[in-house]
Amino acid sequence: MIGDSKLISYANLAALHSEQADFIAPASKTYVGVEVLRSLNLGAADPVDYVAARDAGKSAEERGSWHVIEDAMSLAGPRKGDPVLNLRRVLVHSSARAHAAATARAKKLDRAREDLQRLERGLGSRHYPTTEKVAARITAITRDRRVAAYLRTEIGADPATGKPTLAWHFDQEAIDAEAAADGWYALLTNLDPTRADAEQILRLYKGQEAVERRYSAFKGPLAVAALYLKSNRRIAALITAICLALLIFCLVERQVRHALAAHNATKVEGLYAGRSAIPTGRLIFDALAGIRIISGTGQSPPVIPQPTDLQIRLLDLLEVDPRDLR
Repeated sequence: MIGDSKLISYANLAALHSEQADFIAPASKTYVGVEVLRSLNLGAADPVDYVAARDAGKSAEERGSWHVIEDAMSLAGPRKGDPVLNLRRVLVHSSARAHAAATARAKKLDRAREDLQRLERGLGSRHYPTTEKVAARITAITRDRRVAAYLRTEIGADPATGKPTLAWHFDQEAIDAEAAADGWYALLTNLDPTRADAEQILRLYKGQEAVERRYSAFKGPLAVAALYLKSNRRIAALITAICLALLIFCLVERQVRHALAAHNATKVEGLYAGRSAIPTGRLIFDALAGIRIISGTGQSPPVIPQPTDLQIRLLDLLEVDPRDLR
């Protein structure tokens, strides 16, 4: 079982353990705190030869890098009599994730800086005539820009004029402490090391997104909605029909992607709003939705009249000849 961070709780893991079920899931900061992540040394981690799907078409220099460190972790239950669960902990560093965190932090600092500078220019105006008004604005900036961890302020009043004063700065030590954890996260698992090493644990976890996309398809393009049926037998039949539709939906996407890969390509021209895009089941079926088929008569086979260039391209990737549909 591969899940998200909500899978990690003593009750869930104890139940999985009792059923001898294997699992992999990321640990939230509740179980692996930021102080653990910021103490990790990237130089001591092992590199992983893994390429994310988003980096598949990029050069080696542009691709994100991955590193792992493995250790052990014990998880105690809420009651004294609960057995302690001994888990493997794989600490993962993603350079892309680290870059994204640094970029997001820089943006919110820049926005907070602009707000604070605007506040400074307005001190003593009708908008900020008192220290209380200034304090209220500081509170709003801190909340909206999410900079409470590193914004330091001092509010006062000019003794001569009574005009509010403000001194502020960002605590660089606090910023550096947060940045030290950028890119790191922890995976917990009970898989035996002989079955999967740390690198394989990461690869297995990364396979979750394929399943998640199928859940998305199940809830979206297949238009699965609440239905009221009279018997369990009908419920099972409906679920079977839906799952068969999902299987076909996925196989169509798989066939198109494999056909593209055989030509060292990943995108189909004109697939999304006239632009090239990575083919998904939904985009493929949307593009083929306008196709008409003329039924065959006698010796004449059914044909597709006047398909578009995009439809012809997709049918070619699906190995369907629009001139011979028998």
